[in-house]
Amino acid sequence: MHETDTDGAPGKQGRKMSRRTLLTLGVAAAAVSAAGVNYYRRLPFEGDTLDPAQARQLATSGDIVLIDIRRPDEWEETGIGEGAVPIDMRRDDFIGALDAILEGRRDRPVALICARGVRSNRMSQRLADAGFQRVIDIPEGMLGSRAGPGWIKRGLPLVQP
Repeated sequence: MHETDTDGAPGKQGRKMSRRTLLTLGVAAAAVSAAGVNYYRRLPFEGDTLDPAQARQLATSGDIVLIDIRRPDEWEETGIGEGAVPIDMRRDDFIGALDAILEGRRDRPVALICARGVRSNRMSQRLADAGFQRVIDIPEGMLGSRAGPGWIKRGLPLVQP
């Protein structure tokens, strides 16, 4: 059996590894790497979306519950969209707090907004996976994204937290 050093160069002094061992290690490393990439690369939320103007209209009329999932410092910096309820998505009891607002009715429509639509997309999928039946993402967010200009640039009303 042909053996190589750990650096792959034949004929040098040092610890030897067979090709089989190197191949096994390579396959294992590739599997671990792929698992890590898949862990961080979540599939995008494929549910309903609204633009900020639609979200505001439906929230102020009571047809949806609009949740601003940003951090408190972000609420302080920009304000909160009129009709939105602020719940920091980093809270350990986020789902419990949302359940309380929805009075345990996971069939009520709930829309999520963040700064630029990334966090709301991921959290929308998390809520759908947790059994919330009518989750809506606002991909423009407060500050705008590829999806559109966002709540603030659209000139929609803000309230201070």
